[in-house]
Amino acid sequence: MLEKLRKDRGDEGFTLIELLVVIIIIGILAAIAIPVFLNQRAKGWDAAVKADLRNAATAQETYLTDTGLYSTETPADQNGELGGVGFKYSTNTNYDANTAAIVVDANTNQDYCLEAVSASGKTWSYSSPAGLAEAACP
Repeated sequence: MLEKLRKDRGDEGFTLIELLVVIIIIGILAAIAIPVFLNQRAKGWDAAVKADLRNAATAQETYLTDTGLYSTETPADQNGELGGVGFKYSTNTNYDANTAAIVVDANTNQDYCLEAVSASGKTWSYSSPAGLAEAACP
């Protein structure tokens, strides 16, 4: 009976090899998941900045309708000319150096180009003739 009791105790728990295999599998999954997660964050920053550029473009067209000229105020100020027609930035963390800034290059009533750098480091542009693109302002 004592021998049976000792044998039953020996069957408890995992071996060192089993634990190492599980740890290796978890490490492989983490190595795959972390870069994918970081890439999704960068896509989110880019999407927010692109949305801000589209909203600023809408504000530029509204400002043109109201005044006959595009706003030349740079950077675009949500408390200034474009803000007066409804433009608001998304959160600062979407932008490079945590500073929300859209550079405006407007040619009075002819055309304009808006440019911003997202927290991912990519430069995005929105121009009145061409629309949204990556780093397309002259």
